[in-house]
Amino acid sequence: MQKQLNPNSQKIVILAEGSFGVLESKTATVLVRYLPKNVVAVIDSNNAGKDVSEVIGIGEGIPVVSNLASAMQYQPTMLAIGIAPPGGELPKPWYSILCMAIRNGLHIMSGLHYFLSDDAELSELAADHDVVLWDARKPPENLPVATCKAANVDATVILTVGSDCRVGKMLSGIEVTHEAKNRGLNAEFCPTGQNGIMVWGWGIAIDAVISDFTAGAAEQIVLEGAKNHDLLIVEGQGSLVHPGYSGVTLSLLHGSMPDAMIFCHQPSRKKVARYTIPLPSLSEMIAHYEMLTAPIKPAKVIGLALNCFDLTEKEANEAIAAVEEETGLPATDVVKFGAEKLVDVVQKTHQ
Repeated sequence: MQKQLNPNSQKIVILAEGSFGVLESKTATVLVRYLPKNVVAVIDSNNAGKDVSEVIGIGEGIPVVSNLASAMQYQPTMLAIGIAPPGGELPKPWYSILCMAIRNGLHIMSGLHYFLSDDAELSELAADHDVVLWDARKPPENLPVATCKAANVDATVILTVGSDCRVGKMLSGIEVTHEAKNRGLNAEFCPTGQNGIMVWGWGIAIDAVISDFTAGAAEQIVLEGAKNHDLLIVEGQGSLVHPGYSGVTLSLLHGSMPDAMIFCHQPSRKKVARYTIPLPSLSEMIAHYEMLTAPIKPAKVIGLALNCFDLTEKEANEAIAAVEEETGLPATDVVKFGAEKLVDVVQKTHQ
């Protein structure tokens, strides 16, 4: 089992060289949003001299610097790799930056498919400098095949699902969890992707698990979360209509065995990301999810979380109204308007 660190106890510099932006560096954006007191700087020579908020709209007061040497003046204790590119490979020019960070005594947090802890040179260098290489995406050993044990937990399980990748399943799950906690509910967010794990400090990155055991991994996450909590918000992945990532979506549906689902969608998106495949209607996609849960453990979609980042507030309100009329379900954008409307229906399910 690899050693992990609590990001909440670290001073973090984010490496996003040449890639810093809302869509280009999702990991960096997530860390800035949820660990703003821990992030001390972002490395990106293209935007050096700017405030982070000028680039991604959040993170006021966090500087963008040109290189690691400039970042060291802020006394970081950890370097986080701020991108999660398709394929999860480490950009070759970044290797020397990681070596320099390790020599400066910085722990490394990575969500790449390329596991730093498996790299002999980096591991030896880390050992020499008493540094931890934390591969958030590296799954635990000996995961089981799913056995439907998640159906027996006392906790209410809510799974975020969606129309496509990168529509807000993680963010919506975290926001719903925060609001539930604010209401005094014994809620826990259950991360299934590297970014959620890096923010929350635990979980299993489902997309790095061998396919036979992905549902078993989802089951293990639910069993772990239910030990001390009675409301679990499980982070969804992919989409049933995504040609590349539908397998992990189905594994989460059957492994976590949710009591209900929150459907996430970007209203302005009409096609599956990186494909020419048109998205079905919301009603059709919701029906797909409910149909596939039915034989294992029936679950309904109880609300929609819309990602309206590219819409004005007026346009977002119009999109929400249209979605509510089409589906008959409550909808909101949890960033623009808060998660209260969704937690209202979660509480009804939880009773």
